[in-house]
Amino acid sequence: MPADDVAGHRRARAAEEVPLYRFLGPRYWGVWLGIGFVRLANLLPLRAQILLGRFLGRIGYLFARRDRRIAAINIGLCLPQLDSAQRHKLVLRHFESLGCAFFETGMVWWARDSRLKRFVTFEGLEHLEAALAQRRGALLLSAHFTTLEMGARALTLLGATSIMYLKPENALLAELSRRGRARHTVQAIASDQIRDLLQNLKQGLPVWYAPDQRFLDKNSELVPFFGHPAASNVATSRLARISRAPVLPYFPERRADNSGYVMHILPPLDNFPTDDAVADTQRFHQLIEAQVRRCPEQYLWAYKRFKRADLDPYRK
Repeated sequence: MPADDVAGHRRARAAEEVPLYRFLGPRYWGVWLGIGFVRLANLLPLRAQILLGRFLGRIGYLFARRDRRIAAINIGLCLPQLDSAQRHKLVLRHFESLGCAFFETGMVWWARDSRLKRFVTFEGLEHLEAALAQRRGALLLSAHFTTLEMGARALTLLGATSIMYLKPENALLAELSRRGRARHTVQAIASDQIRDLLQNLKQGLPVWYAPDQRFLDKNSELVPFFGHPAASNVATSRLARISRAPVLPYFPERRADNSGYVMHILPPLDNFPTDDAVADTQRFHQLIEAQVRRCPEQYLWAYKRFKRADLDPYRK
């Protein structure tokens, strides 16, 4: 990427910064305490952080009754072959995975590249290299696994990368996450900055993009996910058509032995996009489903994926 463009992005980031002294009030003390805890834990070896995360997740499991219930409903809908005991075990393992994600945020924001490179392995890197050689950028199509932050950060180890993200509702978390992501990327693109996403692709950059959550605005369609209609964002087809960028499915995975992470880069989707955006999105959903079956505890189950205006399977 040209140096002038990088400098321009840096100036834009500086202009966006909100001074942290604005978040010193009592309403933010809990967030500061949590961030400080994560920052200190980041000094520990990776295995110790993951073990601590699993322990924290078990504590969260005991108290997060609402999220525990949502996860159980989602797992029952998506993996009906599991019996009651298996579902219960998977919900507990999912909370352990959420606990790991809590501490991984610290590594994503503050760890040096040299440290992360010891823990991250890429499979299918040749697919990304070949795609970028076309000089049209690359859209790394990912999904909301508990490892998504680590997956996005890992791409920056390969070179200049931009990511698209959804801004948290908490103002302090929104600013800290924006800073943490922007520290290592060319641009942290807010989810409503579609023009910026296209501009990054035009400049030949890889862009991390995860459009798999419930979506009820423009470009929303009901698309099967594990056989159930889910309100989904079908804009990926339009972005691919406008940018002419290769679209590569990209799934991060936390190793079961706590030794690090494997980043799976799949070949670019062939014959993509088609004239049927719903079919294109369903094709992506099927790839997510396959990855979920590889490591089911790492998918984000504690989220109302199937809630719609005309349907609420989470209602008591």
